[in-house]
Amino acid sequence: MTNETELTISRLIKAPPAAVWDAWSDPAKLAQWWIPAPIECRVDTLDLSPGGGFVTRMREPGATDFQPHVDGCFLEVIPERRLIFTTVLSGGWQPVEPWLALTAILTFEPKDGATLYAARVLHKSPEDSARHDEMGFHEGWGTAIGQLAGLIER
Repeated sequence: MTNETELTISRLIKAPPAAVWDAWSDPAKLAQWWIPAPIECRVDTLDLSPGGGFVTRMREPGATDFQPHVDGCFLEVIPERRLIFTTVLSGGWQPVEPWLALTAILTFEPKDGATLYAARVLHKSPEDSARHDEMGFHEGWGTAIGQLAGLIER
């Protein structure tokens, strides 16, 4: 953590930013890596524009129904460079009260033919940040980023 309300994680992915962006901007590809396996991900909404909705659902192995995962709103979208989304708004800038309020700043920095993919996740309080960390932020987001790398480094 860089401060009491922020969690960060990054990884060098051996693919150009365009490939990382493609895995983020294609709902079928996003569903393959966004949630750590063996949990299944379903992408219901992926409107990559400011104010656009971002809705994913998850299903545990053996379960029949998908449960809420992310219901958010994109704040900034710069293809192949940066994505910012929040869970305190849903699509169309509609305020919501999420189970975990956060804003995620995702960057795709070119590095010698590869991409430094970084996530900076801001929380409204030190307690929320600590709760997210205790829930397994680094393991979960790290696994998902590893799945992203595995998908596009093939």
